Amino acid sequence: MTVRLQRARPGSPELQALVDELAERLGRSVAVDDPLVRMVCTSRHFGDEDPVRIGTLLQGRADNAAIRYVLDQGVTQWPRPGFIDGRHDLGLLPRYVVPLRERGHLLGLLVVVVPEKTLADEETRAIAGAAEAMAALMYGEWIAADTRKSDERDLALALVGADVAARTTARRRGEERGLLGAAEHVLVTVVQLSCGTELVHRSEAALWAALEGYRQTRSAQGLIAIGKERAVLLQLRDRPPHPDEVAAQTARILDELRTFLDPSADPVIGVGGRHTTLDDAWTSYEQALVAARAARRLPSLKGAGDWELLGELGVLLQLPEHALNASLLPKPLRTLTESHGGDRLRDTLRCFLDHAGSIPRTAETLGIHRTSLYYRLRQIQEITGLDLDDGAHRLTLHLGLRVGELLAPSTAGAV
Repeated sequence: MTVRLQRARPGSPELQALVDELAERLGRSVAVDDPLVRMVCTSRHFGDEDPVRIGTLLQGRADNAAIRYVLDQGVTQWPRPGFIDGRHDLGLLPRYVVPLRERGHLLGLLVVVVPEKTLADEETRAIAGAAEAMAALMYGEWIAADTRKSDERDLALALVGADVAARTTARRRGEERGLLGAAEHVLVTVVQLSCGTELVHRSEAALWAALEGYRQTRSAQGLIAIGKERAVLLQLRDRPPHPDEVAAQTARILDELRTFLDPSADPVIGVGGRHTTLDDAWTSYEQALVAARAARRLPSLKGAGDWELLGELGVLLQLPEHALNASLLPKPLRTLTESHGGDRLRDTLRCFLDHAGSIPRTAETLGIHRTSLYYRLRQIQEITGLDLDDGAHRLTLHLGLRVGELLAPSTAGAV
């Protein structure tokens, strides 16, 4: 089941009045959504409500499938108003959508339910006039919100930065402004995007929307820093977070981002270590960067890396990017891979080492007889020239296999 995060900020009374006035004039349901199709304010019904509209009123936003459908129509990039087709399977009637822009900034979407997909000229003029007034009003609110977000970003980045003096100053400022509570358990989460085809404002809006629900919760007080392709969530908690709680939070953030952004954004999340003082927030941040790197390199993590679950990979991933290549693979391991039946032998070796050299558990996992396993292990020793009873030799091969997991697909095949 999809867990709903904090809804978009409710519109001002002035914006609500403009929406109600337009709806009464048209005799149609009208709403203003934010750029991520989350409801800001809406009018009463006029007998044209559909399941998506009703669900939005109950939940505070449409479900993910409806949001994704609307965004896939490219409405946030439309230069002028237009219709989007209805979708019976989604419970969505056709809508007339007007991008609300002011000085180049997309502030939201004016949405009018139009089941017949046609508007009279006077209706179109009324909508255009209302849209102009709404955009002007929303621009002032956007300026104020952007200033607050910028101040919060600077504070969060200083708290996770390497400069001790800057961290001390930031902590004092945060406490004076009431942004930092007394809780001392610290957790830093980093979100990274590959934004090749995404508009910057869309990416920033999506990052904020996915994280804002975690700024203030029953167990955490947080700060958010949003950049073009990266976001940082710094959380102070009154108790150490349970692993299941962290995993659920991470999954929800990814779910939101995958709803709001195209697949090309390919979001990944890195969760830092859990620390017991705000002074160690910078350490959790650095660990979160490593975990995000793991999430990018290891498909098995499905976009989410956690420092406390990385083990030795956390050490290997601190190697410089240029150094993390096939040259790190031990020669005996390369020889094994290039041999006849190398893939099978490599998988056998990995299983054997992962099970700490246990013959019974390795044979059971591989589903083979112990005699067959002994035969394969003898082959591995003959090909590599290494002794699997020697701890140093085992470590060489095991680290080599781990490095191979981290290599890009183009080089990992050579492992």
